[in-house]
Amino acid sequence: MTTFVLVHGAWHAPWAWDRVVPLLHAAGMRTLTPDLTAAADQGLHDHVQAVVAAVDGIVAGRDDIVLVGHSYAGLVVREAADQRPDAVAHIVLVDGWAGPDGSSMFDLAPDTFVTAVRAAAEAQGDSRRIPAPPPAAFGIVDPDTAAGLAARLLPQPIRTFTEPTRLTGAVDRIAGTAIYCRPQTFPFARLGADVGYRTVALDGPHDVMLTHPEPLTRLLLDAHPYKNRKREV
Repeated sequence: MTTFVLVHGAWHAPWAWDRVVPLLHAAGMRTLTPDLTAAADQGLHDHVQAVVAAVDGIVAGRDDIVLVGHSYAGLVVREAADQRPDAVAHIVLVDGWAGPDGSSMFDLAPDTFVTAVRAAAEAQGDSRRIPAPPPAAFGIVDPDTAAGLAARLLPQPIRTFTEPTRLTGAVDRIAGTAIYCRPQTFPFARLGADVGYRTVALDGPHDVMLTHPEPLTRLLLDAHPYKNRKREV
């Protein structure tokens, strides 16, 4: 059996995977969707520990574990895998940020992004949390989907973007796949390739799990040679 640990990106929560989870279950997979809490004092390493706890909660040796990180959570799942390299079978980035040891989100992102995010956090009053951008920033333009997304997005703790990743190099022993959405909003294909992952294109917006759950699920299933696969989605 395989367990997919699906980790949501910035401003989102576990609900981001609600359209993918039943498709993975239909294919005979288990899923976990840890919550990267949006409290103002949270940092990248706090979020990493939430994912490590999810991995530790899976019975050792029972399941293959695939860590899936969307966007910002690419940094999170890579550091979590670095701490548990013997437990994780594969890493999948979905339009995910990734870099070497010591990289933070702000180190990897373009200056225009960093400037805009800092200004938005300062406008909130205490600079500790970044207000959520509009749904269009995630490529969501359908009115109904956009309205639902806008109602659920959360402020993001700025420490999650400023703390550097801590990698020992153990993560480099784990195979990975970088799924990047087209047209690209940021250079996710290059970031994935730079850390040694196979890159796979998927036509869709940044929040592709909301708009194209079926093709995304197929790519997740194809990313690793699973045992006990019941059927394709």
